[in-house]
Amino acid sequence: MTRTAGSGGGRSDGSAARRRVGGGARAVFRSSGGSAALHRVHGGVKAVLWWVDSVLGGQDYRRYVEHLRRDHPDRAIPTERDYWRDRYAEADRKPQNRCC
Repeated sequence: MTRTAGSGGGRSDGSAARRRVGGGARAVFRSSGGSAALHRVHGGVKAVLWWVDSVLGGQDYRRYVEHLRRDHPDRAIPTERDYWRDRYAEADRKPQNRCC
């Protein structure tokens, strides 16, 4: 015997709504915990943005400052602007690590 929503005897966790024929995506989204699905999507987007930022070098200055503080505490910490200017100047002097 197949039960549908509203036929009585359904489970209280909302599984009856998921089995309903013709309920559409809205019924499934509501019954499956919309906030949990949204949380998973948000986490995925956040992870992709972190990865893209890392690939483009967004974390490099922070890691460089951590390195200087840990291994060279006597050196002055450059500003982020100086760091990027020196990094690009070094890349221009030694182009072997570039694709073009």
